[in-house]
Formats: sequence, C-alpha cells, structure tokens
Amino acid sequence: MAQLMKVLLCVFVWFVASQCTGRTQEEYVPDTGLLEAAYEQYREPSINHRRFKHADIEPLITRRMADSVFDVVQLGVSVLKKPIYQLRFGDGPRRVMMWSQMHGDEPTATMALMDLFNFLEGNGDGMDSIRQLLREQTSIYFIPMLNPDGADVYTRRNAMDVDLNRDAREGATVEGSILIQAAKTVRPRYAFNLHDQNIYYNVPGTTNPVTVALLAPAYNEARDINDVRAGAMKIAVGMNRVLQQFIPQGVAKYDDTYTPRGFGDNFQSWGASTVLVESGGYKGDPEKQYIRKLNFMIILNALIEIAQGSYQQYDIDEYHALPFNQTGMTDLMLRNLRVQRDDVPLVVDVSIRRSEITQDTAYYVHSRIDDIGDLRDSHGYDEIDASGYEFIQGRVYPTPFPSIDHITPQRVLELLRTGYIAVQVQQLPESRIHGLPLQIFHHSPPTPASINLGREANFYLGRGGELHYAIVNGYLVDLSQDSWGSYFNYIR
Repeated sequence: MAQLMKVLLCVFVWFVASQCTGRTQEEYVPDTGLLEAAYEQYREPSINHRRFKHADIEPLITRRMADSVFDVVQLGVSVLKKPIYQLRFGDGPRRVMMWSQMHGDEPTATMALMDLFNFLEGNGDGMDSIRQLLREQTSIYFIPMLNPDGADVYTRRNAMDVDLNRDAREGATVEGSILIQAAKTVRPRYAFNLHDQNIYYNVPGTTNPVTVALLAPAYNEARDINDVRAGAMKIAVGMNRVLQQFIPQGVAKYDDTYTPRGFGDNFQSWGASTVLVESGGYKGDPEKQYIRKLNFMIILNALIEIAQGSYQQYDIDEYHALPFNQTGMTDLMLRNLRVQRDDVPLVVDVSIRRSEITQDTAYYVHSRIDDIGDLRDSHGYDEIDASGYEFIQGRVYPTPFPSIDHITPQRVLELLRTGYIAVQVQQLPESRIHGLPLQIFHHSPPTPASINLGREANFYLGRGGELHYAIVNGYLVDLSQDSWGSYFNYIR
C-alpha cells in the first residue's frame, strides 16, 4: 500500500514526480483519484447541510489557534459583532488569498474549506509531500466566512442590506473594509473569490445544469488580458480539467462584464491572478454535498499547481473555449401538456420552479408556474413527456385529520391516488413545516389550481379520467410508485 501511494504521488506532485520518473513540469497531470481519496478521508463530518451558521464553523476555526499548522487571527467583527477570522497556512513566497461566503446564502465553498483545513492538518497518510510543497512554496490566507450575519439568516446581503461584492470600490461596510485591509496587508499574487450561483444555468447546447462556473474577472472595461489575468485563466483551465473528469459538460464561464464595484475585478486590477468559482446545481444534490467535494478537489489542485508553477503549462485558448452560462434550467418541465382556458384547448410546455423561503432556523419550499408555451430551449432537472395527459384539479378531503401525525405514508398515497391533494388538520405542528406531498391547511382551503403564470403547482396529470401523476408543491409524484422523495410544504 505504501509503495502504491508513493507511485501515485510521483504522478500527482511535480517536484516528487520529477525525481521519480523524470517528468517535466509541462507534463504535469492531476491525479483525480488521489484528490477524491483526500476528500473522502478529510471531509468535515460535523457539517452535512448547507444552512449551517457562524456558530457551527467558529469552533472549527478557533480550535486551530492552539496548533502549529495554522496561524489564526480575528480580522474584525461583522455589523452584528460576529468575529471574522483569517487562517494562514505555509510560509512560502507565493501568496494566495481566498474568501468565501461574502454572500450569506452561498455556503458551498465554506464547507469545502473546512474539509481542506482537515487535510492540511493531516500527516502520515502518504500525502505529506503535498503539504510540504504547499508549506514551503505558498502562504495561503483563508477567510472562510466574510458575511456571518447573512449566513445566519441565509441571505445574500449583510445586516445593513448591502451586497458586499459591490463594495470593493468604496469599502463602506465593515466586512468589505476588512477584506480590503486584508488584501493590502497580504498583497496576494493569487486570489480565489468563492461563490454560489443560482441553479438555473445550463451549459449551452446541452440539457446539463452548470455545476461549476469559472471566471478570470476583467480588470478594466475593455476586458484586456495582461499577464495577471492570463495567469487566472490558466489556473481556471487546470480546475476545469479536473472537473471534466467528474462533470463532463457541466462547466461554463460566468459573465465577464467588468464590474468596478466587484471584489474579483478589483483584486485582478491589484495584481492578483483571481479566479471566481461559482457553485451551481447538480441533480440529486440539493444540499450541494457533491459540489462541495468538487470544490475541495479543484481548490487543492489549484494550490498545488500554483506551488509548482505548473499552471503556466496551459493555453488560455482552452479557457476561452469554455461557454458562458446560459439561463435555461427549471425544476420541473412538463412537455406537451393539454390544457384548456375559456373553452380554448392548447398543448403547451409548462415550466415549474421552486423557491426556498427561510423561516427561523428552517425553510420551506414554495412552487410557482414559471412559464408556459414553447419551451424547447429550456430544460428541467426533472422532465416528463405529458403528451396525451391533461391537467386535472385536485380535491380537498372532506374529513379533517387531528394532526399531521395521523397521516401515514400509506394514507398519503391513498389520498393522492383517489384525487385528494389537500387535507385539513385540526392541530398544527409548532414549526408549521412538514415533509408530506400534500397541501396541508388549518382553516382556509387552498385556492383551486390552474395553469396560470405565478400560480402554485398543485394538480394532477391524467388520461381518460385516470390519475397518473400528482404535482405537489412543484414536485412530481408518480402514483404508480409506493414511495416519494423529499417534499417541503408550508402549512397555511
């Protein structure tokens, strides 16, 4: 096993590889198997969902003040007086700076940084040569949560309702000024601006969502390419090569319009080769745990390539070949559905989207009919060919249930299969949030469903009077199956 790990490292780490096999810097090829194994070994187990709070990660940071691996400092506090920390790893000449969650509802990279911290603290696992390379060749400055106030309520802006990524020019916010001061102190040569984008981008020419978007931001209005920006493009190429092994045709570029107020654009103009990473969507990964893994791998590999200088081997034409994000995804697409309004029949595509509404420490999902018509250029995470099906309204069950607890999974399916999509309960749960594929109400029954823009998506698809599918809160329920997935509804 030790010998096998040595062979893998000879491929993975350039300065080891050059000694073991005679490979040159230009022949460096990332070992994605080793990157994946590192993630699986060092994934931080205390975080397994994306709506974590500042209090969840603060102990993971402060406990590292006592070891010799990281230098941990408090840079300042947020508007609501929550500490903002910086961790430094390594004492090498190549200064790297990265920050995450400047938008409070963009947490994917923050999770990956917690995993990366665990990896950098590891030893005796056959990967010490990587740590030694990073320690000797780089000084890496991490700010894992720049906007703790926004993170605690899962919102984009800070507690003053300012978008921190539009504060690089003025530095008016306390959090923005902290990042500006950190940049002045560190004077990084490389930077990573870590974000999440919405899940409704697709890769042009495909039905694939953009799982990760990359960008070497412009540093001026003309979007010129100097050595600094070209370096960022090359680093992005290396990241894309890793990603293509896991999400082929799942990577695109973010919009490169120059934003004079944006931090990425300004870091680029300040002389730091800056890469924007935007974590998007991946089917079956609502908590973004797979995308978290991808973040870990591409960040670690990029740091290795910076330490080696091997990113210079790439051609920026490969970066330019990446397509730009295209807005063409939806949550559920119904194709060729027969509907009727004012006695006028019509066959249309129906796009349904779901949005998350934060409520205290939890959230519920609210669906809406987002578009109707010829939607051949749009794609659903879930799609069904509804040819031959018609829209059918659901009914309200006539007898109230005492509580949610009296509605068993088998009873749910019985209700749905007999046309009852809404039920009344006499006692509401304290959280008012449940996970049943039913419309639950206490007093007023829901408005009857219709295929109208903006209306909630709660209805049936049927053929010849027989019900085949239920659409409940924007989720598709196959009535021929004996189970369903996860559903979040709001009790009225």
